[in-house]
Amino acid sequence: MRRASQLLMAGVAASTLLSLPAAALEPREQRGFTLAKADCAKCHAIGKTGESPLREAPPFRTLHQRYPIEDLAESLAEGISTGHPTMPEWRFDPGQIGDLIAYLKTLE
Repeated sequence: MRRASQLLMAGVAASTLLSLPAAALEPREQRGFTLAKADCAKCHAIGKTGESPLREAPPFRTLHQRYPIEDLAESLAEGISTGHPTMPEWRFDPGQIGDLIAYLKTLE
């Protein structure tokens, strides 16, 4: 029974994640959300609420408190490197960067 409850809760969490702001976003912001969902949501909370699955990974909604969002563009192009080994080095193309920045700005 406990295992079934855990699976149900994981399914609810996954369906909540997948149903985040789709209709409310402009096309570029939606593409950024889709990219974040595919590449970042395994570790980071990518929405306006919720905890990051990986405790060390900051929720995307707090990034603007640490950095001007536009300043992340260069790091996204060159490969983000951090002080912890679990963060993969991601590199995005200019279109993806613009889309991801547009989405991050919706979280400010």
